[in-house]
Amino acid sequence: MAIAVNYRFPSGVDAEKQAKIIAIGQTVGTWDARFAHRQASLQAHLGEVISVITEPQGHSTATIHFPETNVENDIPSLLTMIFGKYSMAGAAKVVDLQLPENYGLRPKFGIAGIRKLLDVFNRPLIMAIFKPALGLSATDHADIFRQVAEAGLDIIKDDEILGNLDSAPTLERLKACRVIIDRVKQETGRTILYAVNVTGNATKLIQNARELVRNGANALLLNVFSYGFSVLEALATDPEISVPIFTHPAGVGAISAAPDYGIDYSITLGTLMAYAGADAVLYPAHYGNLPLRLKMKQKFAIA
Repeated sequence: MAIAVNYRFPSGVDAEKQAKIIAIGQTVGTWDARFAHRQASLQAHLGEVISVITEPQGHSTATIHFPETNVENDIPSLLTMIFGKYSMAGAAKVVDLQLPENYGLRPKFGIAGIRKLLDVFNRPLIMAIFKPALGLSATDHADIFRQVAEAGLDIIKDDEILGNLDSAPTLERLKACRVIIDRVKQETGRTILYAVNVTGNATKLIQNARELVRNGANALLLNVFSYGFSVLEALATDPEISVPIFTHPAGVGAISAAPDYGIDYSITLGTLMAYAGADAVLYPAHYGNLPLRLKMKQKFAIA
């Protein structure tokens, strides 16, 4: 099955020409008589322009199909194919992405699994964030956690900029808060999830996540646009990381915020997260202090 991508081109751009550039340049790279003797093998990998439609507002939308055989059933190779080098052209925005049903990963838990862990099914889940973000000790975090637990909230997460710092090392924060998690469970029967921010360079991050889970972490937080989708995929498939993974949108604006360039939020925070194994995606509410405009598609509901 083909991978279908819609590209929106601003008014004044030759959409048909650009679509052909994408279909060839992002797949076989070149297509001319010099390679006629290899035409059959090249054709199997060539992108195909399915349609180009000009809207009344002036912009155009091109649909291009890419062979699934061009990628490795993951998100990084997919992104490289559909918008890698062409992203420097500055002429288009990826506004829709349709993947084969069995492409990529599926969440271990998803929203339904998280609800099952919390034993909460008939109301919205409520999350808090540790604030101030920096400057608190592990003991301070435990005290905030206690207040959150007493208020009846379901989940608390680290702030995305809170790393493994000398002022409050990640493992110390976890151990201090784990005491509260266990106390609440014993006294009330309630489960509270603490999404611990997992950090570190590529050689250490997975090891750090495993250590956190071994020491009682019941959820993790990952800044996907800082550490990469391949890291999310590695966490999601690791048998030792048997807890929900919450993903943070920090950095996504650099990819999705421009109206005529980049990749639509519905894809970066929706489709790609779901197919990379995220269990829950955090993103700002439309009434918050960030100018985020989301087209709320079904892709956002990670089941």
